[in-house]
Amino acid sequence: MPNPKGNPESLKPIEAKGEEPLTANLSFRVTESMKEAVKSQDDPAQFCRDAIQEKLDRNKNNQSES
Repeated sequence: MPNPKGNPESLKPIEAKGEEPLTANLSFRVTESMKEAVKSQDDPAQFCRDAIQEKLDRNKNNQSES
């Protein structure tokens, strides 16, 4: 029989994998094929964070070279 009080593991806060806490939320539209490709990743949320950070770093480097 399941525990009526729930699983205590799900009450623990999510630990950030980086230096900054993950407190903000970002939402945007994508195509259905992009959504499926991201969802098929091992860790979709981290995949998106890494992709966005990579692009931000690339843009920052391009601006500093100009």
